[in-house]
Amino acid sequence: MNRQEKEHAVQALKNELAANQAAFVVGYKGLTVAQLTKLRRELHKGGGSFQVSKVSLMERALSEMPALDGLRSYLGDQIAFVFAEKNAPAVAKVLFGFAKENEKLKLVAGCLEQQVIGSDKIKAVASLPSREVLLAQLCGTLQAPSQKLVMMLNLMVVRLCVVLQQAAEKKQAEAAS
Repeated sequence: MNRQEKEHAVQALKNELAANQAAFVVGYKGLTVAQLTKLRRELHKGGGSFQVSKVSLMERALSEMPALDGLRSYLGDQIAFVFAEKNAPAVAKVLFGFAKENEKLKLVAGCLEQQVIGSDKIKAVASLPSREVLLAQLCGTLQAPSQKLVMMLNLMVVRLCVVLQQAAEKKQAEAAS
């Protein structure tokens, strides 16, 4: 790889790190080509991408991005970046699930919206529900007070009807006697 290709690779890594919502550093030492292909397919379905590069090029790209400089300490053996363009929890779920099935895949670290996170935080992100589910939960929470108000008003009308019915029955009973 000549100097120009290296500069192009570093620039491509910087662009990926800046453009995506999240990037995860994973260790893939010991995985077979078939396993890596399966991981790439699953990541693609979840909106992620798997990119392998030389550690020295990764270090250079991270050194030019001060906010992500903390990731440099996690770069080591055979590592790769997994980028999540939009849905970071979905990509983290794919990685976490694949790491459960294949012990050779190690979740090392990551950055979520320009903040460096450890492997334990990646697991926490993986446990989050999807964006759509969170929005649905928020809508349900926002609707709850108005639904309770409608139920209370309806209950008052029902109670009024019951009292009027009882009063009418009492009058009929008095008129009949």
